[in-house]
Amino acid sequence: MKRQKPPRRGVRLPEKPATQNAPPTEPGSRSLRQHVEVTVEAYFAQLDGQMVTDVYDMVLQEVEAPLLEAVLRYTRNNQTQASTVLGLNRGTLRKKLKRYGLL
Repeated sequence: MKRQKPPRRGVRLPEKPATQNAPPTEPGSRSLRQHVEVTVEAYFAQLDGQMVTDVYDMVLQEVEAPLLEAVLRYTRNNQTQASTVLGLNRGTLRKKLKRYGLL
């Protein structure tokens, strides 16, 4: 019989399953997923049919830098804690911080 691993400390489990396209129940209550979906759709609408490439990398760069900044603020610039919060190796975190000029 396989034992289930207990959840990691500091990680909240969802209270109820998230639905992919559920409308927000009140203003400002969109999920991160919904914000990304709306923003990417607006980006494509602005292109007006023009071809675009490397959207994946563009979105990751746009999201990754502010994510790293927010986590560093949360951990008071403690890189060891930040790497734990992000689930990254500390060396990987430092490499990403250098890439975005945050180190």
